[in-house]
Amino acid sequence: MAYCGWYGKTLRVNLKSRAVFEEQIGQDILTGWLGGRGLGACIVDAEVPARCDALGPENKLVFASGPLTGMNIPGVSRFSASAKSPLTGTLIDSNAGGTWGLMLKRSGYDALIVEGESSEPVYLKIDDGHAEICPAGDLWGKDTKQSSVMIQKSLGRGSSVASIGPAGENLVKYASIIIDGSHALGRGGLGAVMGAKKLKAVAVRGSKKVKAADPEKLEFYVYEAVKWLKANPITSQGLPEFGTAVLVNLFNEMGVFPARNFQSSQFPGARGISGEAISETLTPMRRGCYRCPVKCKRLVKSKDGITRGPEYESVWALGPQCGIGSLDVIVAANNLCNLMGIDTISTGVTIGCAMELEEKGLFQTGLRFGDEEGLLRVIAQIAYREGTGSLMAEGSRYLAEKCGAPSLAMQVKGLELPAYDPRGLQGMGLSFATSNRGGCHMRAYMAGPEALGVPKMVDRFSTGGKAGLVITQQNINAALDSLIVCRFINLAVTEEYFARIFSAATGFECQSQDLHHIGERIWNLERLYNLRAGLDSSFDTLPPRLLKEPVLHGPSRGVVVDLDPMMSEYYRFRGWSANGLPSSSKLKELSLEDALC
Repeated sequence: MAYCGWYGKTLRVNLKSRAVFEEQIGQDILTGWLGGRGLGACIVDAEVPARCDALGPENKLVFASGPLTGMNIPGVSRFSASAKSPLTGTLIDSNAGGTWGLMLKRSGYDALIVEGESSEPVYLKIDDGHAEICPAGDLWGKDTKQSSVMIQKSLGRGSSVASIGPAGENLVKYASIIIDGSHALGRGGLGAVMGAKKLKAVAVRGSKKVKAADPEKLEFYVYEAVKWLKANPITSQGLPEFGTAVLVNLFNEMGVFPARNFQSSQFPGARGISGEAISETLTPMRRGCYRCPVKCKRLVKSKDGITRGPEYESVWALGPQCGIGSLDVIVAANNLCNLMGIDTISTGVTIGCAMELEEKGLFQTGLRFGDEEGLLRVIAQIAYREGTGSLMAEGSRYLAEKCGAPSLAMQVKGLELPAYDPRGLQGMGLSFATSNRGGCHMRAYMAGPEALGVPKMVDRFSTGGKAGLVITQQNINAALDSLIVCRFINLAVTEEYFARIFSAATGFECQSQDLHHIGERIWNLERLYNLRAGLDSSFDTLPPRLLKEPVLHGPSRGVVVDLDPMMSEYYRFRGWSANGLPSSSKLKELSLEDALC
C-alpha cells in the first residue's frame, strides 16, 4: 500500500538463492522509524545477529531512502546504507548524496535489503521496479569509475550506480561504496560487506513520481526554507564559494586542527591546503546534489585531469594527519581513494598511525611523516592488500595493537577520528566517545556551537552543560538522518521547520519534539544492538593521548579532554545506568521494552 511520502514497499534480494521479491512495510514502521538510518537500524536489529561475522553470510546490507526523497525539497536526495560494521563491530550506517537515493525511490521502493552471498561476482540492476541479478566477472577488478561507466552504458541514461573498487573486493575493513564515481558511503566498511557478498555494484533507474499530502503547503515551506538558505552566510557564501575546506584556516587558527597523528593541534602549512587555496589554484567548478541550492561540491583541475575536489576531512586526513602540505598530492591521494573505493578518513588516520609507529621503531614500512610518494604508494598497497598494506587494511586499532602500541591508534570503537582535536573542543570529545558508530563528528557536530557559533556560541574549553547539548544533537540528527536531510541544510533550516515539511509531505502531523523522540528511540536501539555485540561502556572513551597528553603549543596549549564528568552527566541525562545501560523505564518510554541488551 502506498502512502504520501512512502511507497510502503521493500525489495529483498538474496544473492545465494537468486530470489528477488517485494515486501510490504507497515505504516507503524514507517512513521516510527521514518526511513534512512532509522529504518536501516530497525531492519538490521531485527535480522542481523549482533555477534555475527560482519563479513559472513548472516550480515545484511540495507539501503533506504526517506519520506522526503524525490520531492522538490533542498537537501533530501540523500540515502542511507546500514549493516554490521566489519571495522567496528557496531551497527553502522553511512549516507550519501547524488541521485542514487532519488532513483531508488523513483523505482517504487523505500528500501532495498541485500542478503546472502553470491558464489561469483554479480551486480544488481533495478530499472523502474524490475530487478535483475547480472554477472559482473568483467567488472571485478575495475575501479569505481570504470565500473560506473560500464554499467551506465548498459542500463542507459538517468541511471545511478553504487559500486565498490579493489578495496571492497579485497575486504579492506574500511572500504567504501562510491556513487557514480563521486559521492561516498564512506565510513565503517560497507564496501567490504558488498565485497564479501561478491556484489560489485547496485545500479538503479526510476521514473515514478512521489506524491505529497499537501502540495501547496509543502511548496510554501520549501520557498521559506530556500530563503533561509540564501540568508545564512555559511550556506549562501562559505560553502558555495569554498566548499567544506573553508574550515581549514579557521580550525587551524583555533588550535583544533590535528597534525601528525594528533601529536599537535596546528599545521604550519594549513593556508596552502585550505578552501581558499583550492579556489585560487585549482579552478574549481561548483556542483551540487539534486535540487540543492548550496552546491558545496567541487570538481578541480589537476595533473590527473578533472577530479573530485577533496572535502575538509579528506584534506586533513591525507594532508596534515600524515604531515603533508602539498595540495597536488592531497588531490591525487583523494582521487586514488575514490577510485579504489576506500574511506579517506580511516585511510589517512591509519597511515598517520603507521608513520608514528615507524618513527618510534615499532613498524617497518619506510613511511615517514611528510612522505608524499609513500602516501600514494601505500594507498594502493592497502587497497590490494599488498605487503604491509594488508595489515594496515585492518584499520588503525588492529595495526597499533599488533605493533604493541594500542594507544597510538586515534580511534573510538575502532572507527578512526575525524579532523578535530577535542582537547580544544571539549564537547566534541564527548561526542566522539559516545557515538554509536565510533569516532564520528556527524552524530553530534559540537564544532558548531563550540567553534562556529551555530546555533549559538558556547565556551569550547568548558565541560559544563555539554552532555545536554550532545544528547540533543544526537537525537535530532538521528531523525534528520532518517528523513533523510543533508546536515548542511540544517545549518540554516531548523528541525521545527522540517517537522512542518514532513507533515505537509506525508499527512502525518509532526512537531519538532516528535522528531526528537523518534531520534532518541533510534539512538537507544543502536545502543542496545552494540551492547549485544559486546561493546559495553568501556568503549565510551577516547585515545589516551587526548586524555593525558596536553597540547604543547597554540591556542589550546596545556589542555586535555576532561571526559569523566561529562560522561557521568551524559549517562544520567540519557536515563541510563552508571554503566551505560538503558533503564527499563527509558525503554518503556521509547516503546523499546521488548528490545534486549
